[in-house]
Amino acid sequence: MKKSVIGIVESENQAERIVSDLQSGGLASSDISVLFPDKRGTKDFAHEHNTKAPEGAVAGVGAGGVIGGTIGLLAGIGALAIPGVGPFIAAGPLVAALSGAAAGASIGGVAGALIGLGIPEIEAKTYEGKIRGGNILIAAHVVDGEAEKRAKATLEKHQAHDIAVTSDSSVPKAAKA
Repeated sequence: MKKSVIGIVESENQAERIVSDLQSGGLASSDISVLFPDKRGTKDFAHEHNTKAPEGAVAGVGAGGVIGGTIGLLAGIGALAIPGVGPFIAAGPLVAALSGAAAGASIGGVAGALIGLGIPEIEAKTYEGKIRGGNILIAAHVVDGEAEKRAKATLEKHQAHDIAVTSDSSVPKAAKA
């Protein structure tokens, strides 16, 4: 069963270092999710519009996008406009959760997607508040205990906070692909 190791960081540089270390530790780019507020606005992206759900519009980030470095190479990176929450940039399996089934959840938005990853509602709302406040969420989606330990150690090494390990057996199949 897959689990997610999740943490919050304050800067893109910190997030870049964590993503790079996770990859160096053997985690595939497609098993790393990053979510952060789009402070520049989605209008700055070279993008195409793809509506994934009635409540969330997703725009794919083109090569001319503003995200570079390690985060820019993650799978499924895109700009999301979540009604009532604002513009975000997301990458990895979390993109499918945000733009798919979770968008229609009773909680909706970021908290709904996090609940879909198996995070308890109160923690999901806390994470959403921290992301709204400008922090960056990083999730490593792992399949075994060793990978879980490595991911948790990587987050701790780079001073991530609010680290949690949770089962994501309820993630929609599209989000696991």
